[in-house]
Amino acid sequence: MAGICKNTGIWAHAIGGIEDHIHALVELPPAMAVAKAVNLLKSNSSSFMSERGRFSWQEGYAAFSVSASNVPAVKRYVLNQAEHHRKISFEDEFLILLKKHGIEFDLKYVFD
Repeated sequence: MAGICKNTGIWAHAIGGIEDHIHALVELPPAMAVAKAVNLLKSNSSSFMSERGRFSWQEGYAAFSVSASNVPAVKRYVLNQAEHHRKISFEDEFLILLKKHGIEFDLKYVFD
């Protein structure tokens, strides 16, 4: 994914994940929409991952902005996913983030 970022003008600060999800701390070019960046990452990584076993991306995604002063902390978080998710599940953490940022949601649609 870092190579995809490099080839598409996205600056990858950190990319990390575990079996069921990834986190990518990226900086987009000013004219690139978040949806375009996600599409580039998902579409260009799908064939690579599928060659290595059964793989598919979920339909949705979430994106949060990060202030420059928080980049080092978020980078550490992204690179330490396995350790982090031993303490809290992805699902629980995601719901906390949604609530913390005041994002309204219907739980029946969040993880489908």
